[in-house]
Amino acid sequence: MNQPSFPHSQPLVSLSILMPVFNEERTLKAAIDRVFAVHYPCRMELIVVDDGSTDRTARILEAQRSDARTSKDIVVVTHPVNRGKGAAIRTGLDYAAGSHLVILDADLEYLPSDIPSLIAPVLAGYSDHVFGARVRGVNACFPSFRFAIGGRATTLFANVLYDACLTDMHTCLKLIPTDHLRSLTLTEGGFGLDTEMTARLLRCGIRPLEVPVSYHGRSVSEGKKITWRDGVVCLAVLTRIRVQHRPDIAPVVHRISVVAAAQNDPPNNPPSSPPKVLHLPKAAG
Repeated sequence: MNQPSFPHSQPLVSLSILMPVFNEERTLKAAIDRVFAVHYPCRMELIVVDDGSTDRTARILEAQRSDARTSKDIVVVTHPVNRGKGAAIRTGLDYAAGSHLVILDADLEYLPSDIPSLIAPVLAGYSDHVFGARVRGVNACFPSFRFAIGGRATTLFANVLYDACLTDMHTCLKLIPTDHLRSLTLTEGGFGLDTEMTARLLRCGIRPLEVPVSYHGRSVSEGKKITWRDGVVCLAVLTRIRVQHRPDIAPVVHRISVVAAAQNDPPNNPPSSPPKVLHLPKAAG
């Protein structure tokens, strides 16, 4: 695994962007290019987990891995078979070296240029958990009334269950301390992991700060994979976690709010060798 920019021992804010992909040959290169076009206020690495794609995704990732402009800060992990988005996220989490992690899909629905606005409250010491909320009428385009209302309904359900006041529970852009994510013991394998992540944070008493982000949703014909069944799973996950014992969560390590080394500064350590593609064994059963 390549961890070129930031060892765990430094108490600096650093960022891992986790991109789970499955048959995203149409948008993957553009998604990666967008990530590296942004100037982040801290060190950044991109972790791409290819969840058993059968199209040209693997070849695109190999080309990106060989690109001198990105090879130093990209880690590629491969599942031999498709195991679901949740499984891909859990795998990527094992390789994250940043103090904070944000998930970014490769479908171009969200802009990486919004990520610095999520990091800003962390650097300022306002909040360690920041969600990018999609707000109707504010740089947001939803693919249909059905998708928009479904997301609002499940968010309302979560707010009532957990006495919270989230605007957008299902946003992809959730900036969370990496140690917190690891301590949540996530188990969902599909789209339900997004709900599980938020539910476990709320169950621990954490209330994320929300900032507005841009959104351009794609339709089913454009490749959107979520269905009404995922909404039913979401309600079940929210209810199950609400009745469970309130878990302990790892304490947030104190970090300085002024970043000493930005992404484009020379690293303290000499650059390591290019990252290798990691092929994970097929899951048992």
